Amino acid sequence: MLIDTELWVICGSSHYIVPELGPEVKFSYASHKAVKEYQEAKALGVDTVPVFVGPVSYLLLSKPAKGVEKSFSLLSLLDKILPIYKEVVAELKAAGASSIQFDEPTLVMDLDSHQLQAFTKAYSELEASCSGLNVIVETYFADVPSEAFKTLTSLKGVTGFGFDLVRGTKTLDLIKGGFPTGKYLFAGVVDGRNIWANDLAASLSVLQELESIVGKDKLVVSTSCSLLHTAVDRINEPKLDQEIKSWLAFAAQKVVEVNALAKALAGHKEEAFFSENAAAQASRKSSPRVTNEAVQKAASALKGSDHRRATDVSARLDAQQKKLKLPVLPTTTIGSFPQTMDLRRVRREFKAKKISEEDYVKAIKEEINKVVKLQEELDIDVLVHGEPERNDMVEYFGEQLSGFAFTANGWVQSYGSRCVKPPIIYGDVSRPKPMTVFWSTMAQSMTARPMKGMLTGPVTILNWSFVRNDQPRFETCYQIALAIKDEVEDLEKAGITVIQIDEAALREGLPLRKSEHAFYLDWAVHSFRIVNCGVQDTTQIHTHMCYSNFNDIIHSIIDMDADVITIENSRSDEKLLSVFREGVKYGAGIGPGVYDIHSPRIPSTEEIADRINKMLAVLETNILWVNPDCGLKTRKYTEVKPALKNMVAAAKLLRTELASAK
Repeated sequence: MLIDTELWVICGSSHYIVPELGPEVKFSYASHKAVKEYQEAKALGVDTVPVFVGPVSYLLLSKPAKGVEKSFSLLSLLDKILPIYKEVVAELKAAGASSIQFDEPTLVMDLDSHQLQAFTKAYSELEASCSGLNVIVETYFADVPSEAFKTLTSLKGVTGFGFDLVRGTKTLDLIKGGFPTGKYLFAGVVDGRNIWANDLAASLSVLQELESIVGKDKLVVSTSCSLLHTAVDRINEPKLDQEIKSWLAFAAQKVVEVNALAKALAGHKEEAFFSENAAAQASRKSSPRVTNEAVQKAASALKGSDHRRATDVSARLDAQQKKLKLPVLPTTTIGSFPQTMDLRRVRREFKAKKISEEDYVKAIKEEINKVVKLQEELDIDVLVHGEPERNDMVEYFGEQLSGFAFTANGWVQSYGSRCVKPPIIYGDVSRPKPMTVFWSTMAQSMTARPMKGMLTGPVTILNWSFVRNDQPRFETCYQIALAIKDEVEDLEKAGITVIQIDEAALREGLPLRKSEHAFYLDWAVHSFRIVNCGVQDTTQIHTHMCYSNFNDIIHSIIDMDADVITIENSRSDEKLLSVFREGVKYGAGIGPGVYDIHSPRIPSTEEIADRINKMLAVLETNILWVNPDCGLKTRKYTEVKPALKNMVAAAKLLRTELASAK
């Protein structure tokens, strides 16, 4: 079993990878990456602090392997994993390391006494091995609850404790209430998860207060978390608007901010740097491009209503069926079709002004026509236009909304080797003009079948952007919701009768603490309802969610009041269906994905039919849709065509069986 230096779990992405463990697992020291990288840096004259995910968080963030009881206690493996940590520590000590950091982010979560005791046990066990090293235990992304704070600050063999003081503002009160004498406090006052310049004067004030508690020689200025979550260097953005650029700090600038604060604390304040920072803060607060009074007023007015469609979902589905005349087990796809090299080239050339708008529109129209004809040949019931004009599902909309800025090179890791370039929401959001109506109506004119209008929902746009930090997130979300609502209503006026509003990132915005879940879900679900509450009963609203665990928020998903939900199912071993087996009543349309689009494997007709039958065992026939797990953007046509052909064949096979059973 590999113990690596990184475990990306609680991160801003819809995908994450965790170890899958069972009682028989055997851990071994399989990768010496951390030691090799420490030695490499040391050879260059740089003494680094190796960082590991801590042993308790490693286990708590893992999951029981396939076939292992859900009730299996992952912490029962603690005695098996600690010897590996001891081996790593011994090798690092031999290599000359003077400090080591264990990340224990799970300490900010709701832990019971048994889980907290595991930290005490683990660090007591590691104490002898770590003797002679400075051992830092880091937490981040939220406040540390008081019981966890007590456990953390009394761990044996630990030299210093790190806290996120950007998102963990209540932790300050715990530190003021008592911090262990002689221990280092790593004060995370510079935001590692967003791209805004630090308010240096405010941070210095916090640090001076902490210094009076822990002592000058025991306070370390730090970022709130790893800088993995922010872009690398603002210098790589020569085309970014200069005023907006002055409000930003990427990873390189955040390191400078940390150093400037540390120097100021030591009595060597760089007055010019602090003055420049204060001027940028003031410019951001007063800039007319940040505030739009009409948008603020419209968003404020939303709070008095819960914005539901006037008719209940069963009556709406009846009205929609009369209009759409769909067969039982209707087939559709999630939105995107393969983005070929030629397609990417056309978009790139148009952006670089190498081809005219006329040539660009012609090329995109040809691609849409090809996708429409393919779906008709496959006999899919509700079509999509394939999204050939779109780069990214958030960036595409952000580029057409006010209040958004874009970087050229602001890439951040999403998962594995995949990176994304999040938009920056710097001001009040509005929609100057229709964004998708032109392409959707063009696609609808090519077919007599229903053509879905495709939009990204407000919560996903919010969660996959760098969001302004000068107002609550829900206010920004309401503003985006009003902009998307305008688009929904324009699509309806243009004759688009099926509109899909994707909320891929709804689940991942859920706060880490259960006590904060209800508030988030309330405004997130409300934002979705704002978007679609104004349409007629005959307009069918779809939403799509992918790759997450939805079972614990199923009631909030139902409360979104969409007519049809398409949702990932095949990759998570159909865990979603267990909700309905356990008696959750669901009356809207639902399409649990019948095959995994992240695999090149082409499922057979029989395999898909078997999957649909499993769904029919727990869901009513008249609400079930047949669709893939997610969009087809990353696949090749050689995989897409046979997979969709088999999907349609499976739906037709079961329609015949259902008809004969009657």
